[in-house]
Amino acid sequence: MKLIRFKDKQGNIAIGLEKDDCVVDLKEIHLSRQFTDLNEFIAEHNEEDIETLQDFNGYKEGEPLDEVEVLAPFKTTVHDVICVGLNYKEHIEESRSSAAENAVYFSKRSEVISGPEDEVLLDLKVQNSMDYEAELAIVIGKRGKNISEEDALDYIFGFTILNDFTARELQQKHGQWFKGKSLDGFTSIGPAVVYKGDFTFPLELDIESRVNGEARQGSNTRLMIRDIGRLIYELSQGVTLVPGDIIATGTPKGVGMGFTPPKYLKAGDTVECEIEGIGVLRNTIVSE
Repeated sequence: MKLIRFKDKQGNIAIGLEKDDCVVDLKEIHLSRQFTDLNEFIAEHNEEDIETLQDFNGYKEGEPLDEVEVLAPFKTTVHDVICVGLNYKEHIEESRSSAAENAVYFSKRSEVISGPEDEVLLDLKVQNSMDYEAELAIVIGKRGKNISEEDALDYIFGFTILNDFTARELQQKHGQWFKGKSLDGFTSIGPAVVYKGDFTFPLELDIESRVNGEARQGSNTRLMIRDIGRLIYELSQGVTLVPGDIIATGTPKGVGMGFTPPKYLKAGDTVECEIEGIGVLRNTIVSE
């Protein structure tokens, strides 16, 4: 069950159910109420709504996907994105970091979100070391605190792709990672939020990134140091997670910083992040 946010040919923005290269506006499907925002659906749907969407087969009544503009799934996020650093062993090695006994958690500003096919600004007045990081992102579906690893799946709504764009010089300059991760547009999300019921657990999803068609990252989520259950357990100890919270689970080896010399992004580059079962998140880099 793939949910997207899209703009139709008339300029109307809606939440839709996507399958077989078609999308149907949720308002056209008989649900418990009308939902116009994905955060609203995640927080307020009931089990019958999920069953209705999973069983829906009226896609021929929808619009062809290539005739609409697919937007970021969320216009805004309920909170800044929660990020996990250094969660793949080989990425730790290419970052010239040492494996920590405890996970690295930080937040990423998400006031200005980029979506699939959006241009992302490389502001040369601010930095010139723009990097990409393909990541699986968890979308929380239920309010919870002090969640056990065994119960973690109950609190997940689904998954999406997040490109954790990073200004490396700012990341290194300030010590804390927030500034280097949080420039406008550096939170790229999409193309869809896929319901957890579409996946088999434990997750073993191929994750890749490409720059101008050149393969950069290639790994699998089974290689995470801390899996999704462990991450939710750790993050929720003493901290309340709410529907719509997004947790970016870390990136594998192959980021631009890891090459010699580094392969940072430049204006005109196209970055693609792909995760099995979710889709491709594509952005083009521009400069002023």
